[in-house]
Amino acid sequence: MPMPFEYQNASRQFEQFMIDARDCAGLATTNMSWNMVIGVLHTFRSRLPVEQALAFADALPPVLRALFVEHWDVSQPVRSFGTPEELLDEVRSVRRQHNFAPPHAIRAVAEALRKNVDPEVHQRAMSKLAPAAQAYWGYQPSC
Repeated sequence: MPMPFEYQNASRQFEQFMIDARDCAGLATTNMSWNMVIGVLHTFRSRLPVEQALAFADALPPVLRALFVEHWDVSQPVRSFGTPEELLDEVRSVRRQHNFAPPHAIRAVAEALRKNVDPEVHQRAMSKLAPAAQAYWGYQPSC
């Protein structure tokens, strides 16, 4: 079996995701979107049980999957989702001095994910999550 396409083109796929995240957030550079993306992914991860987080990670392209699980202390308790303001503050807490996350950061990363993740795989992963987790991404199940 040949190497799967997603692994052969992981860097190119990640670069496109970062461009989409940058554009959806209205930022000037992909460097500016880096901390936002990490903040959005890690904020979400900290609110899922390990099994659900890994199911979600399986739907991500390889580099995003790696970023999603990097530096994860699974011994930490699962956090509640809280208010949109609290979530945004946590997103912005990642390297706060260099974090340019706009007020719509989570929505921007969600849109970039939708553009770069197979829709069927994304929908299957989202359907396994609690309503609060789906709401984080603004997910609306079809049907």
